[in-house]
Amino acid sequence: MDEIDQQLLKEAKNALGLAYAPYSKFLVGAAILSDDGKTYAGCNVENAAYPLGNCAEASAISAMIMGGGKHIVRVLTVGSGNRPVTPCGGCRQRIREFATFDVPVTCVGIDGGEPLFTSIEKLLPHSFGPQFLLSE
Repeated sequence: MDEIDQQLLKEAKNALGLAYAPYSKFLVGAAILSDDGKTYAGCNVENAAYPLGNCAEASAISAMIMGGGKHIVRVLTVGSGNRPVTPCGGCRQRIREFATFDVPVTCVGIDGGEPLFTSIEKLLPHSFGPQFLLSE
């Protein structure tokens, strides 16, 4: 991992430590580098009514928007276990809303193992994005 990924990993691990996952016990942290040069982190927050929980990536995106960022430049996710934890399908679409196809996505397991280095295009091929609805 390069220096940017190392910084994102540090922030994602900090977020993972704050995750609220009493039901699944599956902790996830995410960190986003935004076009404003800032890093925004988020963690998963479960709810007894399962569909009402929030994913780490969605939390990080919300923090980015609240902080003034507009576009995602890079994403890193870290979760329980030793296999790379990738964003769920819904979060892949959420990332796509604010990212170009070539945005790097790094996925890590907190207990080690090889990271997965990919892109939003590889995670969500043939995706539907804002350009289909917005005229420029």
